[in-house]
Amino acid sequence: MADSPAAERTLAEDEVRELVRTVSPRLASLPLSRVAEGWDNVTWRLGTDLAVRVPRRELAATLIRHEHRALPQLAMRLAAAGVRAPLPVVAGAPTSTFPWSWSIVPWLPGEHVLGLPRHRNTVWAGQLATVLSVLHQPAPDDAPHNPVRGVPLRSRDDSIRSRLAELPPRVATPLAALWEAGLDAAPAAESVWIHGDLHPGNILADGDRLVALVDFGDVTAGDPAYDLAAGWLVFDAEGRHVFRRATADRYDEATWLRARAWAAAVSAILCHASDDRDDLRAVGFDTAAELISAAGSPAP
Repeated sequence: MADSPAAERTLAEDEVRELVRTVSPRLASLPLSRVAEGWDNVTWRLGTDLAVRVPRRELAATLIRHEHRALPQLAMRLAAAGVRAPLPVVAGAPTSTFPWSWSIVPWLPGEHVLGLPRHRNTVWAGQLATVLSVLHQPAPDDAPHNPVRGVPLRSRDDSIRSRLAELPPRVATPLAALWEAGLDAAPAAESVWIHGDLHPGNILADGDRLVALVDFGDVTAGDPAYDLAAGWLVFDAEGRHVFRRATADRYDEATWLRARAWAAAVSAILCHASDDRDDLRAVGFDTAAELISAAGSPAP
């Protein structure tokens, strides 16, 4: 299994508090507690309404800057569709003691759907489709660039095939067939804003409502099919049906074929998650099962 990248920089509580103090002594006096650590960032809850996102490696600082660039444009658009995004309250700049960009963002309510039964997500599948239709609008020429998200599938062929080769044949063979079907589909005819990392860990729900999309570090301009892979990453068969029907013909058949191929690719990647991310690895194998069971039809 692939190991998560080692932290290049680790801040203790007093160091994070000092970072906050550089922008607001008042905020620095609020309660502070470490709540999560991912591959890219460490998240600290600040008071009851805020969070501090601090990169743990230099590459992640670039992703933070991408959020600083894109979210002022996208958060209001998503809010109009009824979903919140972590629009930075403070777009933190490097300091004399911390060399990278960082953020103070709202603490968004809701429950991560990672680990929830897929059937519970069907109730807001149509809402996610609407939100993505709102998000998937033409991006400006200076939109953040991500070299691996939303790009032509052919450019990722060698990497994805190497991942598939390390999986058991009962999984690798059908996923490879779905990937190849995506390669054969017509290429994207548009380049739009995409979230770029739309898996269950980055979606928040509250009962029967989708309430937030988080972690926009991979936001970029590209093929909307990359985000539509959520149809297999998040939903069961009924949810996928609702999800696609709610797009009201926004996306053509070739886009859905590429979306299914991206789902196969992301599934293969998540199947290689390190042992300290059993939750993401479970999403990988569960998504593979969804893809294989639905392989008789290209539609979600």
